[in-house]
Amino acid sequence: MLDHVFLSVSDLDRSIAFYTATLAPLGITQRVDYDGKDGPPGHPDLKGFGAKGRMFFWLRPGIVEGGAAHVGFVANSKDEVNAAYAAAIAAGATDNGAPGARLHYDPRYYAANVLDPDGYSLEFTYKSWQH
Repeated sequence: MLDHVFLSVSDLDRSIAFYTATLAPLGITQRVDYDGKDGPPGHPDLKGFGAKGRMFFWLRPGIVEGGAAHVGFVANSKDEVNAAYAAAIAAGATDNGAPGARLHYDPRYYAANVLDPDGYSLEFTYKSWQH
């Protein structure tokens, strides 16, 4: 299991607004700001997102390699997948696969895919057998 992921973004304020709107339907509503000066020399400022007291998705200013990352977020239902997809599109994402079954993986694999404003690939996924 992963503990956390960092993404470098080109416009921190834009990305904070985008992810705040996009992740809310998934219940990822907690935010924390980490001041890099509190860490070892050269540590970046971080903007974290999480749920249930666990921060696991972090943004940092830096060089963007949009196509270099794909992040899948767990949804608790098909409705959550649909809501996250709609929120992401409304917040400026580019469609990269409308909500629906991903039969090439499993008939019970339901997901939606978008590209964030920096071109990172995001997936909102509901796998019924994992719930």
